[in-house]
Amino acid sequence: MLPPELPPLPALTRAEAELIDRYLDVVDLLGRINPARPGDTYRGLRAAQALVAKATALRTALELMHGRGENEVHAPTLARALRVLDGERRAARVALPPEPEDSPA
Repeated sequence: MLPPELPPLPALTRAEAELIDRYLDVVDLLGRINPARPGDTYRGLRAAQALVAKATALRTALELMHGRGENEVHAPTLARALRVLDGERRAARVALPPEPEDSPA
């Protein structure tokens, strides 16, 4: 059985697509570094080391957009692209997890 078909990505410029890809790279790494999530320090260290290069690539994508005259971020279109690419789940790893019910307030 085939998995359900994802909705199509909205029409993006090449620079917008690069921005989305590099943004999600950074979000994924920040999720791995998040000290409120379980994991080992080595995984966080490796993600932090990679973050420098991914953040530079994100900056380059934004510079490319600006250099091409794409001076406005079309948030609704880019948000749709992020949702198609599972951005909500990926970004949720950066946030604090919910507090357990049995912990004192």
